[in-house]
Amino acid sequence: MKTHYRSAVMESAREPLDIAVGLAAAGLSGTSVVHEAPGEWSIALGVAAEVIVDAHSVRCTSLGVTHEEEWFGEPLTAVQKCLSELPISDWTAYGWCAFELSHAIAGMTVEEGTLLHLVVPETEVRLTGSRIYLRSLGYAGLAAAEDALARIAADPAPAGLLPVRVDLESGAETYRHRVALLVEEIRAGKLQKAILSREVPVGTEIDFAASYRKGRLENNPVRSFLLDMAGLRCFGFSPETVVEVSSDRRVASQPLAGTRALTGDPDLDHTLREELLSDPKELHEHAISVKVAVDELIGPCKPDSVVVEEYMSVKERGSVQHLASRVVGRMPLEASPWDAFAAVFPAVTASGVPKRAAYQAIQRHEQSRRGPYAGAVLKVAEDGTMDAALVLRSVYAQGGRTWLRAGAGIVGHSHPDRELEETREKLRCVSTSLLAQPDTAGPHA
Repeated sequence: MKTHYRSAVMESAREPLDIAVGLAAAGLSGTSVVHEAPGEWSIALGVAAEVIVDAHSVRCTSLGVTHEEEWFGEPLTAVQKCLSELPISDWTAYGWCAFELSHAIAGMTVEEGTLLHLVVPETEVRLTGSRIYLRSLGYAGLAAAEDALARIAADPAPAGLLPVRVDLESGAETYRHRVALLVEEIRAGKLQKAILSREVPVGTEIDFAASYRKGRLENNPVRSFLLDMAGLRCFGFSPETVVEVSSDRRVASQPLAGTRALTGDPDLDHTLREELLSDPKELHEHAISVKVAVDELIGPCKPDSVVVEEYMSVKERGSVQHLASRVVGRMPLEASPWDAFAAVFPAVTASGVPKRAAYQAIQRHEQSRRGPYAGAVLKVAEDGTMDAALVLRSVYAQGGRTWLRAGAGIVGHSHPDRELEETREKLRCVSTSLLAQPDTAGPHA
């Protein structure tokens, strides 16, 4: 017998962003996820069930009962099985997966660390326009959410926070050197493309909820998120989705590759846009990314259903503008959304071509495990829908440190100085939004 959610409906004149941030900051639970998609905000609070995958096992906990087993081959089949057996009716799971999950899917050796973490919340709030839909597995959770919403409706937005300065030149010379080495490997025929990233430390403890709010007002992402899960805090403004699966099995992927700055000066931005649309390096990088996306979707989809729905338009994302395309297809009845996810993850625009060779190049040239960077933020439902957004333009905190990370697509025509500048352009999407309490601002504020 399955457990059911109790529900309620409210109205509010507050902006959904303010409500979402207020609930995340209200301290109702040690675990929270804010997920923004077009037309709807979702806030997950507490843990009724969770699935955690590491290098060795899949651990599933539901309503206080835990089952753990080793995975073999790849872990997603075990994840799908865990979710299908949840004793909760009409569940939706929220969470994230690490870039290194791709190594497990590809059958490579996997480093220690969390590969995937999903939670089915005890309490869930969805915001659509002025309407608020609440549901919880217990009356206490429902009442606590209603009380928090009443307080948010009356409270003003946070004030008195200080901006945090981030040194975007950290590791610049090392990055230039690694780009040059990777270009040599590409010209030698070892691979066609790889995204090489660099990490930039943030020397100040930031207010995640307030920084997310400020950043969301400054960005126009395809998805945004704010999460606090098992010691990992992260927020970001995703420029593209890795895969979207609807209940009728329609699948879409949105590769973005090719970048120029977005300055706010109309004339300069137009010039940069025209430069982007005519740069052979950027056009080549984008074209091979779209081809890979088509080839990948042909696997889980009916081959004749896969088409490029949109090709090489320009999308504005915060402080940058990108070349963007959209590839769609439809899966047969026997397919699962996890089949589509396994086929396209990680995004080719955050890994490279061919993917396995790109994984190996990334391991050679990057200095640390990526974790959530270039992984995905996930929303998965019992009805077969899935939304996996690429984790870029994000800030991360774990184990007492806070950092940013950004990369650039390296091909045979790449120049180290230009690729470094591209990482700066992307880092500014987040770095300008960081806020700290006055007593923690430190020397970097």
